Amino acid sequence: MKILLVNESDTKGGAARAAYRLCAGLQGIGCDCRMLVQRRLGNDPVVIGPGPGLKGCLSLIRPYVDLLPSRLYPGRKRALFSTAFLGGAQLLDTIGKLVPDLVHLHWICHGFVRLSTLAMIDRPIVWTLHDMWPFTGGCHYDAGCNGYKKACGMCPVLGSSMENDLSRWILKRKQRAFKGLDLTIVSPSHWLARKARESRIFSQQDIRVIPNGLDLEIFKPVERKVARHAWSLPVDKRLILFGALGAANDQRKGLDLLVSALSRAADGMRDRAEVVIFGAAAQDHLDNFGLKVHFMGRLDDDAMLASLYSAADVFVAPSIQENLSNTVMEAMACATPCVAFDVGGMPDLIDHMVTGYLARPYDIADLAKGIAWVLFGKDSARHFLSMGARQKVEREFAIDHVARRYAFLYEEICRHKGPKDFHGNGHFRGGHNEA
Repeated sequence: MKILLVNESDTKGGAARAAYRLCAGLQGIGCDCRMLVQRRLGNDPVVIGPGPGLKGCLSLIRPYVDLLPSRLYPGRKRALFSTAFLGGAQLLDTIGKLVPDLVHLHWICHGFVRLSTLAMIDRPIVWTLHDMWPFTGGCHYDAGCNGYKKACGMCPVLGSSMENDLSRWILKRKQRAFKGLDLTIVSPSHWLARKARESRIFSQQDIRVIPNGLDLEIFKPVERKVARHAWSLPVDKRLILFGALGAANDQRKGLDLLVSALSRAADGMRDRAEVVIFGAAAQDHLDNFGLKVHFMGRLDDDAMLASLYSAADVFVAPSIQENLSNTVMEAMACATPCVAFDVGGMPDLIDHMVTGYLARPYDIADLAKGIAWVLFGKDSARHFLSMGARQKVEREFAIDHVARRYAFLYEEICRHKGPKDFHGNGHFRGGHNEA
């Protein structure tokens, strides 16, 4: 069975990392799997990029062009808003050359795949949701707006007061583009699956829940003192870790809530705890926690990330909305307990007071309480949390287990679609091959 995974990038962003890990996991269990991207940043030969020359240049320009329609709204927020009115030729060309049995979409924005292109894919499509965008009028997280349940319009992300605005136009385009598609939706979290089922776009679609996965031979505990020496971090302090790409400019990541929580608790922690941040720099003005802060910069190497997670006593993810957090899963795999608000996909990962702490949504005092509870509890309790975190990831998120779940889904879809002539030759290529 030939599977083509499609994602805008192979390494940049949470969706890219999840999709690339799945590609490797599928290969590990014997699937013939390739990955198509608009921006090929790594050097893995299974990843297909646009190549050099004009196509390569256009791939760099498209993300900026895709943003232009939203810039017509002067009151727009800084949150990402995607139109998907560009791209698609690279995908159709690759399908024609590789002749895959199934196309597995992931994050396809930044001008990578135009909506109308999806109707031209003559293969079954699996689409893994990495945010809300596939069923909204352009936003990637709705911040509680719920416009996607009806018709969008008067979009708060655009700062629009018009009912017939860009968001409504995009939602209508999606309704037309997705009508009649041979489409199966996968959500990594139960929360996002519920949101998709409530949406106007996907309310009648087949929606499954399969989490993202991790290579647990890479993300595994490193002895804490060894990890701290490697990063030149103090061995006599409790370390609070936070990390998210672009968090200083993305209100959804809740960095301001973490700052408030730690500022509130700083007097009780000042001589005992310090903060470690990756994915941001000191110039992002993140020095007002009330505690000493160590900035580690951007980290793209998984082994280095695993070492940093292992150096911490707690990882905090104060997101306002979140699908299935890669960083929380990674930290737990390294036996580091996590604290987050009880929102989105966080309950899929964190078992309250078993593998970490789930604070009441947006309650700064409870977030601070959870951090202190993990940091300064009894040694036996902290050991229990650490072991619980690792064991949960081993049970539910190991990449080989996740890859097999996807392989079973592919087989189910291909078996069901077997009689249909996707190849113009009276048979469905690879429809009964075991993965």
